[in-house]
Amino acid sequence: STSFNMARRTYAQENEYIDQVGPVTYRIRRGFVPNMRVEGRVYVNDAIKELLFDELGQFSSSAGAGGFLPALKQIANVASLPGIVGASMGMPDIHSGYGFSIGNVAAFDMDNPEAIVSPGGVGFDINCGVRLLRTNLMEKDILPIKEELAQSLFDHIPVGVGSQGVIPTSAKDLEAALEMGIDWSLREGYAWAEDKEHCEEYGRMLNADPSKVSQRAKKRGLPQLGTLGAGNHYLEVQVVDEILDKAAASKMGVDRKGQICVMIHSGSRGLGHQVATDALVLMEKAMAEQHIELNDRQLACARISSPEGQAYLAGMAAAANFAWVNRQSMTFLARQAFAKAFNSTPDDLDMHVIYDVSHNIAKVEDHLVNGKMKKLLVHRKGATRAFAPHHPLIPVDYQFTGQPVLIGGTMGTCSYVLTGTERGMEETFGSTCHGAGRALSRNKSRHNLSYQDVLNSLKDKGISIRVASPKLVMEEAPESYKDVTQVVDTCHEAGISKKCIKLRPIAVIKG
Repeated sequence: STSFNMARRTYAQENEYIDQVGPVTYRIRRGFVPNMRVEGRVYVNDAIKELLFDELGQFSSSAGAGGFLPALKQIANVASLPGIVGASMGMPDIHSGYGFSIGNVAAFDMDNPEAIVSPGGVGFDINCGVRLLRTNLMEKDILPIKEELAQSLFDHIPVGVGSQGVIPTSAKDLEAALEMGIDWSLREGYAWAEDKEHCEEYGRMLNADPSKVSQRAKKRGLPQLGTLGAGNHYLEVQVVDEILDKAAASKMGVDRKGQICVMIHSGSRGLGHQVATDALVLMEKAMAEQHIELNDRQLACARISSPEGQAYLAGMAAAANFAWVNRQSMTFLARQAFAKAFNSTPDDLDMHVIYDVSHNIAKVEDHLVNGKMKKLLVHRKGATRAFAPHHPLIPVDYQFTGQPVLIGGTMGTCSYVLTGTERGMEETFGSTCHGAGRALSRNKSRHNLSYQDVLNSLKDKGISIRVASPKLVMEEAPESYKDVTQVVDTCHEAGISKKCIKLRPIAVIKG
């Protein structure tokens, strides 16, 4: 529950603080919660805004303080954190989470000694993200062997809650992977040199320090290197359904409808979760010493420059490197499975990485704030970096198109590739949505749906599915999520990213 117990306002009173300022843009004015330093801003279109406002309505009418605060309250609470600049922003896939909503973007001024870093602004699955591979195969090539291919991928890639990796790793390998990220994969022969070029941060955060990752986190991470994990993580074989921006798509090597791609959505498994938990414990202690007062204790944080702040950033970077190695190992295994199925080589199948993005991370970036270039620590939790054309941090081949942004749909629905825009740089520190965003809590989903129904509906759509833990399938059923198309349309309409490719799945591998 919150540490300030205000008398609850009515829904109508709460709404007085929220204005619609554009077709899909809402502003949360100061006063909505105490101590706001900047305004809040949320991007939602009419199709998905009900969920957000209903949640606030339920909160206003209920006396109890069970579960998380509504996302609108969480966005406003983040706006009260020391050192925040611009606005506390909610992407259209926003839903409430630990401290920060999932879908919240918040940037803090590195030159302000008061500015903070908060593990809740990154999330427990550090560098959960998405990678997309292209191939030169067409849907007609896959259909005759779709079931065998799905089985082969399932056999190659370790999945599930406690799954262990097939790529042998010792404690020494893990230390190196935490420090080196994809450079480790490259050294060990699991990556192509060009894979690295097409990763955010080139697949390696240089400030990583494995000594800032606890033994417990390492113990959880060691058996899980190169594994998919459960929950909303998946590997999908996808078909290009629509090309919405021909020029940008052709730069990505996608030039025809029916072309086959492979999407991998995964994170840092138990290791990242432990890094976040460890940091929260340390920061709760440090806050008392640093006299940081918060609206919500889940927003536990530390000054960026403090020992706790620096230790978390170094541990977070190591967990991020672990996640990139993870996606790289699965890329290697997926390439093997395809090569075997088509009696070819990954190279001959043109299985190149289009891009790899992170959607749970905090990064030091330069942005314009009120006309001045500033160094900011940008927290993106359930939000994706979306840099505009000509940005120095995006690969050479995407300089004219803008950074590819990969939006993973929910199991069995469509996914999208977007590109970053100049307007996004100005408005959202180069950030956009990350996926569908939950509409039902995991528990609610389990009660409402039977897993056989979910599996049957995928079969009816012609989607092959292999699941390690079928009981978890209901939590990830499309019914549990917002419609990813509405989320993407909102970002496109707001101009913070631009639609490029729409993909639909024909095979899903899940934990």
